[in-house]
Amino acid sequence: MNLINKTAVVTGAGQGIGAAIVKKLSENGIRVAAIDLNVDNVKSVIQSLEGNHLALECNVGQSKDVIKTVRKARKIFGRLDYLVNCAGIGQAKGDGSEKFYASMNKRNDEIAKNGKSETFIDHLIHMEDEGWESVLAVNLNGAFYACREAVRIMAEDNIQGSIVNISSTSAQSGEGSPHYVTSKSALIGLTRQLARELAPRGIRVNAVAPGPTNTPIMSGLPKEWITSMEQSVPLGRMANPSEVAGAVYYLLSDDASFVTGSVLVANGGSYYF
Repeated sequence: MNLINKTAVVTGAGQGIGAAIVKKLSENGIRVAAIDLNVDNVKSVIQSLEGNHLALECNVGQSKDVIKTVRKARKIFGRLDYLVNCAGIGQAKGDGSEKFYASMNKRNDEIAKNGKSETFIDHLIHMEDEGWESVLAVNLNGAFYACREAVRIMAEDNIQGSIVNISSTSAQSGEGSPHYVTSKSALIGLTRQLARELAPRGIRVNAVAPGPTNTPIMSGLPKEWITSMEQSVPLGRMANPSEVAGAVYYLLSDDASFVTGSVLVANGGSYYF
């Protein structure tokens, strides 16, 4: 695969899977515009990498911010070949997470003590509009905004590029919070629709659906839940971000030149699409 002068935009690049993707692409000679709301994080990611890379601040939930930032990357690099939408959050202010986790802990304590529990683990009824909209703004709207601007640029420059969206096995299993599962499920729908629409332009669009992965997003989950997730994985552990990055790199590369509209599941055998 000829990677000379190839460039990529990676959102959510400041930590976890996004940071691992930036490193993987850099190792293979791709110039990366690493985008994150916390620009100090992405500066830290790229400072140890070889090559010419950018650290750009962007709120992906804001359409105008995405347009400005993606256009800036193209202006500096002169082209745009790849887009990876990795920006994502699992909870937000007003989404009822505190009450959800409290009820989960209460139920687990009651089961441990009495062998049963009448406590319901509710999330939906505690979720306010603000919490719902904040997660979808990042996980779904942000991916749409970035796809739209990247494709506009690819079309202008007649580039047959490749896009990878980071979904989740929650989209298949339904496990997780309402806003997170919905956003990751919708992202797969967006991926498949864009794959069909953009195929005549030679632009491929795929998704990676990681299972439990050792990232900062896990820090907000109860230890009991993390242990349960690890035990549910046939391989007996969570994924490392670098393993997910490898799946993303494959889909971007010419080795996947006949792959579009697909969901590559990287979950240790937990669920199947």
